[in-house]
Amino acid sequence: MNLDLRILIIDDQRPNLDLVEQLLAREGLTNVLSSTEPLRTLELFNSFEPDLVILDLHMPQFDGFAVLEQLNRRIPHGEYLPILVLTADATRDTRLRALALGARDFISKPLDALETMLRVWNLLETRALYKTLRTLVPAEQIALLQRA
Repeated sequence: MNLDLRILIIDDQRPNLDLVEQLLAREGLTNVLSSTEPLRTLELFNSFEPDLVILDLHMPQFDGFAVLEQLNRRIPHGEYLPILVLTADATRDTRLRALALGARDFISKPLDALETMLRVWNLLETRALYKTLRTLVPAEQIALLQRA
């Protein structure tokens, strides 16, 4: 798999960002941009064009749900961009709300390194397959397949 895939990480706690960055780097994933400022997510998303977003849900001022709403409006219909949510709140309501807003997977805190990387690799593989499909099949046909 192409290790040049771009990963954007948003978490208000610098130690959490450092931990995730270290996990990714050990796997050869170094094209990473991280921020402790959730209000900058859309700006960073637009300039960096990530293949995966890793997002904390519970942050002050602008939480992960607000970020998901912003990203949901920004990601074109029919585009597949995985968002992996990190949260200590694994309640059913939280999971359902995040999924409804576009999250594709969850990791519970405290993080398990192996589980985190397996989920990251699964999402990146799906993203890479989607990008390959986009080069082979016109966008209109992909949109029809997604509606079926």
